[in-house]
Amino acid sequence: MTDLHVHTTFSSDGRSTLEEMVSAARARGMRYLGITEHFDREYLVQPVMIDGKAIVQTTDGEAYFPAARRMQAEYPALLVGAELGYFPHEAVFDAHGETIARYSPDFTINSVHTVGDCDCWAHEYFAGKDKKRAYGDYLRRVRLSLEAPYPYDIVGHLGYCCRNAPYEDRKMRAEEFPELEDILRTIVAKDKILEVNTARGGAGEGFLPDEEILSLYYALGGRLVSFASDAHHVSRLCEGREKVVSALKRIGFSAIAVPRRGERIFVPLA
Repeated sequence: MTDLHVHTTFSSDGRSTLEEMVSAARARGMRYLGITEHFDREYLVQPVMIDGKAIVQTTDGEAYFPAARRMQAEYPALLVGAELGYFPHEAVFDAHGETIARYSPDFTINSVHTVGDCDCWAHEYFAGKDKKRAYGDYLRRVRLSLEAPYPYDIVGHLGYCCRNAPYEDRKMRAEEFPELEDILRTIVAKDKILEVNTARGGAGEGFLPDEEILSLYYALGGRLVSFASDAHHVSRLCEGREKVVSALKRIGFSAIAVPRRGERIFVPLA
């Protein structure tokens, strides 16, 4: 059992401590637990708005990495990672590069959270936009993120903007958004891992990207997937995993890919 996208109180929105997460992982007999605290550096360039408030969401690396490494010495199943918030600006690129060089995380997730000055989960992001524009703007930012100049292992929560979208039909379909196929082809070409994320129930099926998009990824040659609960509390650790595993098996996937210090471990789906 693996879960490679988990936050603790080292992140500003985490609600369980590192010790609590590790204790829960031990109790479950997990093969790998990936802690991936937030490193969202957009605030270096501009404020990010969520519900009318400017948010600064980043982790104190000087506190997080040493504490996680100490815990890892006691619990080798722990992987000490980082979730890097993509934003197209040299200051952000430099900050992410410095974090990687200084702390050598075991793996990194490259995630798009913001377009313009809004988090793509926030109500402000959708104001005055129809689905075509809101999703299209997000997908174009994701495509840019794949060219990030810093190293990353996993493409995080593709479809993030669907989670809190106000539209009656929140589903993101390839026939509506041709950008999706280009993104998936690029992930395959760059040999990156596509994350399957169950936070907030995905956008209808309980995970994102949904089964239709995962099937297209597989048809395009994609075989690298990771599982992510995106848990911020121990109660959500591995949440939705059974549903994701069933979908991946139906499509034809046979294993979860676990990146660790430049290598990959393949854990059979079970």
